[in-house]
Amino acid sequence: MSERMNGRDWELVGAPNARDLGGLIGAEGRRVRPGRLIRTPALGRLTDEDLPVLAKLDPACVVDLRAHSEVSVAPPDRLAGEPTVVHLPVHDPAHPVFTYVSAVLLGHDLSGYAELARQGTPAAMASIYRWFVTGASAREGFAAAVRLAADGSNLPLLYHCSAGKDRTGWLTVVLLHALGVDEAAIRADYLANNPLTASLREVLVEAMRRRHPGLDEAAVRPVLEVRPEYLDAGYEQVRRVHGSFGGYLRDGLGITDETVAALRANLLE
Repeated sequence: MSERMNGRDWELVGAPNARDLGGLIGAEGRRVRPGRLIRTPALGRLTDEDLPVLAKLDPACVVDLRAHSEVSVAPPDRLAGEPTVVHLPVHDPAHPVFTYVSAVLLGHDLSGYAELARQGTPAAMASIYRWFVTGASAREGFAAAVRLAADGSNLPLLYHCSAGKDRTGWLTVVLLHALGVDEAAIRADYLANNPLTASLREVLVEAMRRRHPGLDEAAVRPVLEVRPEYLDAGYEQVRRVHGSFGGYLRDGLGITDETVAALRANLLE
């Protein structure tokens, strides 16, 4: 893990996997500017003590990748200042994998998902990452978020989904590739979620166990974690469909050379 990931200079108690992408080395050896790109989970569980920290981060724009159905049942985001809030839902309610994963987390009967249950939740999560590359709302949402980040008036940009690990994780992969960050450093940032949320995961599993005494922990835990094979599934889909990450940015997301240049001008030292 990089020195940057070992030495976060701020924390949000209610968002333990929140972090600044500043310090990573991008194109031409230039570092990502600190305090410009901030990834978090949803902000509804921030504590009163977190709000002054968020105020110092001072996001100009907050991008919310959650579906409206997720927003409606979650605590409202606690924000500091008056950032522009942009909702870019990355979700497909009709996709069987999404409904299966929701059923797992809610402790519902999985008999209607026999084939998906047989394959297991790690396979379902890998399928979601492949969908991130080709799904219509995924392509639209991630592309719009990159364009927002390329506009200096939106910086600092804070972006999140619900848990801040999958949709937020893939958007981070997209942004860092566009900035020219090395794939190993991108992977390290992605995998940092697990140690940062270890205690929270145990609290969540215990709460689910109390609500659903017959909870299948082996099915639930893969949904609460990030795993290398999930990220690999996304990368494999990129190569299969577009040949390279550059091809995905250009043809899958419609990100122009001009947008990449603006992104690097605004976000690299």
